[in-house]
Amino acid sequence: MTDSAGIGDAKQRQRDRYRAQDPASGPLTTDQGVTVDHTDDSLAAGERGPTLLEDFHFREKLTRFDHERIPERVVHARGAGAYGYFEPYESCAEFTRAGFLQDPSVRTPVFVRFSTVQGPRGSADTVRDVRGFATKFYTSEGNYDLVGNNFPVFFIQDGIKFPDFVHAVKPEPHNEIPTGASAHDSLWDFVSLQPETLHAIMWLMSARAIPRSYRMMQGFGVHTFRFVAADGRGTFVKFHWKPKLGAHSLVWDEAQECQGRDPDFNRRDLWDAIEAGEFPEWELGVQLVPEQDEFAFDFDLLDPTKVIPEEQVPVRPIGRMVLDRNPENFFAETEQVAFHTANVVPGIDFTNDPLLQARNFSYLDTQLIRLGGPNFAQLPVNRPVAPVRTNQRDGYHQGGIHSGTSYSPNSLGGGCPALAGADGSAFSHYTERVDGAKIRRRSDSFQDHYSQAALFWHSMAPWERQHIVAAFRFELGKVTALAVRQRTVDELNHVDHELAVQVARGVGAQEPPEAGAGAYKPASPALSLDSLPGDGSIRTRQIAVLVTDGVDAAQVTSVREALAAQGAVVEALAPTDGTVLGADGEKYTVDRALPTVASVLYDAVLLPGGPTGTPALADDPDAMRFVRDAYRHGKPVGALGSGVGVLAAMEPRGLRIDSEHGRTVSDHGVVTDMTPGAASEEFTRAFTEALVAHRHWDRPPLRC
Repeated sequence: MTDSAGIGDAKQRQRDRYRAQDPASGPLTTDQGVTVDHTDDSLAAGERGPTLLEDFHFREKLTRFDHERIPERVVHARGAGAYGYFEPYESCAEFTRAGFLQDPSVRTPVFVRFSTVQGPRGSADTVRDVRGFATKFYTSEGNYDLVGNNFPVFFIQDGIKFPDFVHAVKPEPHNEIPTGASAHDSLWDFVSLQPETLHAIMWLMSARAIPRSYRMMQGFGVHTFRFVAADGRGTFVKFHWKPKLGAHSLVWDEAQECQGRDPDFNRRDLWDAIEAGEFPEWELGVQLVPEQDEFAFDFDLLDPTKVIPEEQVPVRPIGRMVLDRNPENFFAETEQVAFHTANVVPGIDFTNDPLLQARNFSYLDTQLIRLGGPNFAQLPVNRPVAPVRTNQRDGYHQGGIHSGTSYSPNSLGGGCPALAGADGSAFSHYTERVDGAKIRRRSDSFQDHYSQAALFWHSMAPWERQHIVAAFRFELGKVTALAVRQRTVDELNHVDHELAVQVARGVGAQEPPEAGAGAYKPASPALSLDSLPGDGSIRTRQIAVLVTDGVDAAQVTSVREALAAQGAVVEALAPTDGTVLGADGEKYTVDRALPTVASVLYDAVLLPGGPTGTPALADDPDAMRFVRDAYRHGKPVGALGSGVGVLAAMEPRGLRIDSEHGRTVSDHGVVTDMTPGAASEEFTRAFTEALVAHRHWDRPPLRC
């Protein structure tokens, strides 16, 4: 959300960009450049007669409209994208010869697309789902695509199971329900029969599956890739994106309400932040494993359902990425961008991960259908900045006109395009010996499906565990097949006995009498969201200030200016739009009317004081619901002067609030001060600290 002035500025910038693209602003034409003087009525035989086939403008306009949609992605259909740049911190030549990772002074352009997985383009942003995090680096050596997710693990180990998994998680085939959700029979039937899914399922049931913002979301390359140095030496590598603002999430209750209040919540957040100049930033880190240590772990490095605990292999920061430009046209850029795991550059190569090998085939295969032919790399968003010289010149939508020969080797074309020389600049596949019998059998090293699911569970903070149990209860509660519920609980018992018992009690399943054979209790604190607080700033946090007639406008202004100076976005909300009359008799402008918004769209709420007006909020059901929801969702709540009385009316049990003038009280993210007049520095500092913490999960409940 942004203020109205910010939105107006964004629209004006958009108009300016369009004028810059077409400074002549000439008349409307057909696709052939023929000018058109009328586009509201078809050519007809008389005013009420039949439309004539000779109306070429009508036919062209309708034909183009009929064909302007392309098949949506099978998965990751709903997304948002942005342009930016990447720059390394220092040369990475010791482990890779990739050119874009060598010079800190060189910025590599990027395009990033964030997405949900299960739902179609028309679904909502805040569903419980994996989020795609795909980055296209336009390097001087060609395009490199780091195609990742916000989970570091996947649901299956071998790509041959990918159609089964996707068919299971998609809506039920008989009624196409539910949209954008995983809470249904077929997914959990699949999960309960495929233990390899359990680790990723733990992530899906956690707060990671409902991020507060794309800007506050981690990204992972999922697979183990290989860096290759100039001397041919290989190093196994896992990729990590870490957001500067920290990793934060929604709670399930507000995620569901967001779907109704603003189904574009995450997409709008990304767009508005960039338009406002608050450019999101991520740090790229890598976990590096020397080849001689390939078998040094109690899991297989090539297993995409496993993580390397950061306590064993720390993440090494190697660069940063900033997104600073929104697309000009959603369809031409965000919808037509094509990522491919096999788009690599010299210095980056694959491993024998069976899921990665399948993705290297499947991405190109789907893009040939979705984007209408083999020339989609010529689309502006996919076009490399490196020169392209190939002998593949035909096919649908060829954008260039080529002359000369189209085969190699040739003499008639002067031998062009020629092969790269022996200077080592060309891509060369990593050399390794591969032999073995042709079999359909997975390695025994892939067979442990419970240990890392347990690792994740025991690494969670208490509030995260509560959310996971609640998520399992919600999801399995939607499953109509009781046998599937029971089978899933039995599988969870191999992860953790107490987890299985708590879930069973919520879904009507039989509690396992004792722990399963695979359950044990390791931990990796780095897996908890509590380990990713961010840079300590409150930049772009959305703060709602509830006002009504009689409000102390000077008090509101003082808090608003202090928070805005730290980069927060502060909006005044009132029962009705327009203005409210301040205690000093002056009118105070309202940003939005309470009935048009909700607490779930903001990160915090502030109740200012006033000698006459503010207590009236206690009689406004929208205002009271707003504050109550913010409180129970763990968001910072501030109250000044008589605004403290509004908070007290909800009777927060066991919470300390200021009951006398002259002091600021901060307790569980609720900051109160009865002192009249401008907010004190102490109040502002305490409220800022509550905002930095983002959520306060151990807050005592309300009585009403």
